[in-house]
Amino acid sequence: MEARIGEIKSALNRNEELLLNILPKSIADRKLADEKVIADAHESCSILFGDIVGFTQLSKDLGAERLVEVLDEVFTKFDDFSDELGLEKIKTIGDNYMVASGVPHFDPDHPYKIAEMGQRMVRYIKEMNAVEGHVPAMRIGIHSGPLVAGVIGKRKFIYDLWGDAVNTAARMESHGIPNMIHMSADTAGIIQDRYSLESRGVIDIKGKGPMETFLLSA
Repeated sequence: MEARIGEIKSALNRNEELLLNILPKSIADRKLADEKVIADAHESCSILFGDIVGFTQLSKDLGAERLVEVLDEVFTKFDDFSDELGLEKIKTIGDNYMVASGVPHFDPDHPYKIAEMGQRMVRYIKEMNAVEGHVPAMRIGIHSGPLVAGVIGKRKFIYDLWGDAVNTAARMESHGIPNMIHMSADTAGIIQDRYSLESRGVIDIKGKGPMETFLLSA
């Protein structure tokens, strides 16, 4: 009987460890408590999207095995930065990296931390390119605002974010400049007391219309 109890406890511990690999701890605890719908509205947080410039050509040049090795090296380093800054990595899609600050718990420094994350990412890519020449540049886009966070899926569930703030951050990335951090006026207005920003003027953002955006160097 005791052996059986030990096996059950070990299985539960393994399940918890697996959950912590894909969910924030507070969210994993709610999932383990069998909370049916996990959805939270966050009034103020920051989102970053990062994308490798020239990924299609890179995949041709490196080949499958080396490409995966490079992506693993890059994204593992980004994960380290995220952990050091207390951010929440959301997901990677191909060569795109998504991370947020201020979820699942509010952080008054969320825009500053996300800006620092962007700078660290660009600096690392520059250093890596100087040594190996594999990853030429990153486009980084950030935006701050309200969003909804929650868990979806039954078997392969994920913690994800939704809302206009997420879409705007993605647009900041797609309209960005290689090896620069491109941000909305919402984020710039908060962090300009600590960072030197350059106005890009008003540009037409797909799906958003004319927006004044700003650039931050690494």
